Amino acid sequence: MVKTVKLDPIDQETSIKTNDNLLSGLLSNEINVLPQCGGKGRCATCHIYIKDGMDSLSPLNRQEQRTLGTITTCSKNSRLACQARVIGEGVVVELPSGMYVSEIKDIESLIGRRAEKNILHPLSGKILVEQGKLITRSMISQLQDTQSTVNRYLNQT
Repeated sequence: MVKTVKLDPIDQETSIKTNDNLLSGLLSNEINVLPQCGGKGRCATCHIYIKDGMDSLSPLNRQEQRTLGTITTCSKNSRLACQARVIGEGVVVELPSGMYVSEIKDIESLIGRRAEKNILHPLSGKILVEQGKLITRSMISQLQDTQSTVNRYLNQT
């Protein structure tokens, strides 16, 4: 059986098989979500908000609760798309605004530019550079250090 999930704020819908996770629907719609940990619930790159239909999703498991506890932008309607399985109709997903530092291919090219979106830490969801702020060389160093730390962490898990 297939369920329809609405994606906000982009006003799209996607079909997801019953018991498949929300991540599969996001990826099939080419939504910019990076499953850094391979869908194990250990990173925050698929962090989303559920605007409606929380009861149409599988319950939170221990790993998801642990990871959500580290995300600074977490709220009571937060879920990890890789862990939330669709079991009913009426799910409306809100995508967080910003991009994760791990999505940036060439960090050096950002020097002297303003951040087009918030740049987020892939494990904590913390805003590293706010949208509209000028990106300096010292920020680039911090972003590169963060990216290295995250890569080491994810390679261990």
